[in-house]
Amino acid sequence: MPSAAHLRDERRLAIARILEREAIHRQSELVDRLRAEGFEATQSSVSRDLNELGAAKLEGGYKLPQRAEADSGAGLELVAELVRDIRFAGPHLLVIATAVGAAQRVAVTLDRTAWPEIVGTLSGDDTIFIATVGATQQRRLSARLRETFKKAS
Repeated sequence: MPSAAHLRDERRLAIARILEREAIHRQSELVDRLRAEGFEATQSSVSRDLNELGAAKLEGGYKLPQRAEADSGAGLELVAELVRDIRFAGPHLLVIATAVGAAQRVAVTLDRTAWPEIVGTLSGDDTIFIATVGATQQRRLSARLRETFKKAS
């Protein structure tokens, strides 16, 4: 008999496949699709899975973050519409304001860029703190993010 962790992982793979092939706008739709494929799913399990997968609800439905190549901003172009503002906070922090509920997805995408300016990210619901090594890296990162988000707009 498969373990609970194995079943959860299989369900998450199924969620990724479903989101790749069709637009899902509500968690209840995803529960129905999963059940049709033979998976046990509830709204709460799907909510946890979407959160763990880094999914965000966009105008076109739920989307998973794209795997970005190291040192690439390609994934950031996909989340550009979620970013509202970028501000400096002292010599080592950038603060990014996002759409409500989108900060985690943007932070995961930033982490996956593997840009050397980023020491780490911390996200809430609609705010991300990005730590940099120093003021030079902070300014470089700010310019890089602004340029990347401007291109995607």
